[in-house]
Amino acid sequence: MSENTKGKSLLASVKKLIGVEEGTKLAPMLGYNSAIFFTGGGPYVLGTYLMPFLTDVEGLSTAQYGTVALFSCICDAITDPLMGIITDRTRNKLGRHRPYLLWGVIPAIIAYFLMWTSFGVSQAGNGTRTMVWYIFTYMFYKSVSTFITVPHTAMLPQIAPTYNLRTQFNAVKTILDAVASYSSFFVSSVILGGLSCLMQTPDFSPEYRSRFAIMGAALSLWTSLPLLMTYKLTKEESSENQVNEPFDLHAFIYQYKWVIKNRIFRKYFVFGFFILFSSAFASQCFYYYLRTVIDQQSNYSMLVLVSGIGEAAGFFPAYLLSIKKSKQLPARIFVPVAALSLLLAWFSRSLGNPAIIFIVEFFYGLGLAGMASVQSNILPDVTDVDEMLTGQRREGVISTFSTFVKKFVSGFAAFGIGKILAAFGYDTALKGNEQSQSAVFGVSICYTLVPVCFLILAFLAICTYDLTREKHAVIKEKVAFRHEHGYVDVTEQEKEMLEKISGVKFDEMWLGSTEQKAEVSVFETNE
Repeated sequence: MSENTKGKSLLASVKKLIGVEEGTKLAPMLGYNSAIFFTGGGPYVLGTYLMPFLTDVEGLSTAQYGTVALFSCICDAITDPLMGIITDRTRNKLGRHRPYLLWGVIPAIIAYFLMWTSFGVSQAGNGTRTMVWYIFTYMFYKSVSTFITVPHTAMLPQIAPTYNLRTQFNAVKTILDAVASYSSFFVSSVILGGLSCLMQTPDFSPEYRSRFAIMGAALSLWTSLPLLMTYKLTKEESSENQVNEPFDLHAFIYQYKWVIKNRIFRKYFVFGFFILFSSAFASQCFYYYLRTVIDQQSNYSMLVLVSGIGEAAGFFPAYLLSIKKSKQLPARIFVPVAALSLLLAWFSRSLGNPAIIFIVEFFYGLGLAGMASVQSNILPDVTDVDEMLTGQRREGVISTFSTFVKKFVSGFAAFGIGKILAAFGYDTALKGNEQSQSAVFGVSICYTLVPVCFLILAFLAICTYDLTREKHAVIKEKVAFRHEHGYVDVTEQEKEMLEKISGVKFDEMWLGSTEQKAEVSVFETNE
């Protein structure tokens, strides 16, 4: 066998292993998803270490940390919708979305580094000044993240226009997300405590300030430079000749009015809202649960890796269910797994068996795999339903809601967690075994029962999501015909199906309301 033949055979095996169909190119998928180092890897370390860093190292109270998170949330509320409009109206020879990946590299490096150092402000011992510093640095980071994440997310429906191709792109994304997240975590762990830090997490203290600054500098490059690969390897059609309608406040409100009117988007939104609230509580309270409730904080890094192994183990079942059955089915199976694992943590917290938390984290990670698969896979299809309603490709507006929800919920949940723990009497100046019984109880419910309640609501929401592969194919076909001919023919059954999915009367949709109404026909099916 020649070297060329061996290379092709190996490539085919790799593509089959990760779920890429024969005849589909892998390079564009790898190129597009390289940005996940910034959009996934960087935030993963932030979610793992930021709260204990700001409270245990920089000296903020949980309430002050919550205030920092709240201001970042307000910043997102302003920048995300604006960026969605901007990217949809961008006229550039490189495309509507691609240039922002290049323009955002340097700001991304600076913003991520600033998240991990106060340049001596915290050493003065003034908690208010330290809090103000991190309010502004977190707002800057969030703004840069919006500048990059919204255009990147908005590109997918355009570069992967078909139902199955999007699932394949997202399969590669899931794998690279794991690589980005856990390689970033490995880099951070080694810098903070050497190779032994992976096996035994150090007890964070103010003496770790310089290590966190070094970690921030290293990760700022590790997570931001891959954006250049996405920019280089992802191609997008020029938008230089794009014609934009005059923009005003009425147009701005109109953009989001139709997003909210879209019933399938509302179902996606509610599902994502509850999932993100659940994961925010579980992830941000995990360290405190180990430190305060079960005295296992030395295993923190190891447990994060165990959770990652569980998430990796859940990838292929979730992918196969998405391809063979439906994109929403993995959530219906894996959300209960995540909920049961957290309930196990609640009922076993007083047993003192260290093996139980490893079991909890593995199965919780398994549950995360199914939830993440559904969120990323169904978003592009929501864009197609929006096009049926408006006649426009509005990836930026739709993806804005996706990134907005992720960042808003994360910030608002952090604010809520800080206030809740403070209300229960949690004191960051005390060691874990010095906390009051009330504080221990508060940490326990924030890590277990609160996330479980949100998971139950998410499960109920995804059970109502009814956009199937067959229905999506009808929508794509009708929209393409309408663009080409200026009218469309639908059966009564198709009309009823389109109205049920979108929540909008057929005559009110762009698809059914045309200037050539005499040419539009709705006829009875013979079936």
